[in-house]
Amino acid sequence: MKETLGSLRSALGEQSSYDAASQCSRCGYCLEDCPTYLATGQESFSGRGRNQIVRMLLEGKISKPEDAEEALSTCLLCGACTAACYARIPTADIVLEGRRMLPGNPSLPAVILTKLLARHPALFRKLLKIAYALKRSGLPRLLRPLLGLLGLGALAEAESAVPEPPRNFLRETLALPPDAGKPGWIYFAACGPDYLFPEIGLATVSLLDRGKGPGAFLRNGCCGLFSYNYGRIEDARFLARRNIEALERSGGEANLVVDCSSCASFLKSYPGLFPPDSPWRSRAERFQSRVRDILEILPDLELSGEDAARKPAPIVYHESCRARNGEGLAPPSALLRRMAGESFRGLPESDVCCGGAGLFAFRHPDLSDAILRRKIAHIAESGAEIVLTSSTSCLVQLARGLSKYYPQARVMHLSIYAAEASARTHGSQTGS
Repeated sequence: MKETLGSLRSALGEQSSYDAASQCSRCGYCLEDCPTYLATGQESFSGRGRNQIVRMLLEGKISKPEDAEEALSTCLLCGACTAACYARIPTADIVLEGRRMLPGNPSLPAVILTKLLARHPALFRKLLKIAYALKRSGLPRLLRPLLGLLGLGALAEAESAVPEPPRNFLRETLALPPDAGKPGWIYFAACGPDYLFPEIGLATVSLLDRGKGPGAFLRNGCCGLFSYNYGRIEDARFLARRNIEALERSGGEANLVVDCSSCASFLKSYPGLFPPDSPWRSRAERFQSRVRDILEILPDLELSGEDAARKPAPIVYHESCRARNGEGLAPPSALLRRMAGESFRGLPESDVCCGGAGLFAFRHPDLSDAILRRKIAHIAESGAEIVLTSSTSCLVQLARGLSKYYPQARVMHLSIYAAEASARTHGSQTGS
């Protein structure tokens, strides 16, 4: 059996996994908000169904624990059930505890990625550079038919939807003093912006520099979310301790700004990784108090709107599950209205998961695609040409879906949209 947390932080305080799961009264409020239940109609694919399965595992009432694997592995961990629940039962954490009780190990790709990110980041960067060079050579296009035959069609589609890979990682291009002095803000380079979309980080830093003055770049590692979700708790703790120490060394009390909502949410959950009596719990709580999602920062910056003479393309906003359900953040509607005016449109079910969730699209391609099609259908109905979001996992999943089902639109990170719109307005004002 893999290591489990044993106790979970919930709305009722510290609880054992069993007490948290037993708190579910099976009222059914979660059903209308669970993406996998909406896609399948199966009780075992709902929040309350999964809570009962974990409870039965803990009570020893499931003779073959592997029988619970499908129900637990198909959870997106989006937290929509908890947001809908009056008791705020932490179903995603309960599901993860249930997964850790199952026999077997995570898939080989998950094991390799978690180990490289946690313990060998330099090797990971070298291997990723090689992979990017192969992608630029065109070789992956020859491998797509083989991936399809192997049942990895979603992986082939995701690879084709990802734009030209960066030649340099974000940490190689950021012109920020590392941990110097007492900066007004500190930037945390999440893996998505660092390794896949460095333009996000550059846009975020330019906005922060313009709106809050000079800042600094934290010498951080991976936040640990990937390790945590795939059962490697000690690796997640190792990364948490590294990042906590890095922020403590930075000096001052500046906020730690993160432009991937998935990572921001997990950084805010660090206290739950450590037992209540551990000295790391209090250090994690101090760390948590300084973490800010870029969604919390942008509305307070004096950002210019679009040039009134230029009508922006119609835009909609897709809410990251981790921002909405994990951090409790509302969409930045006022900011978007200020920047896009009447071009900002409402998106039905904007708070419903797009079906990405890390490796979920690769492990459960059919279910992921069913959820994705529902999301893209709403985007198409809105007539949007630009879809904004704040999580890099959503960026990859929505890019895949749009390229396949609605190529008239493209997805963009909120920081990039805000930086480009503000720059255009600033340029027009300077020119006049």
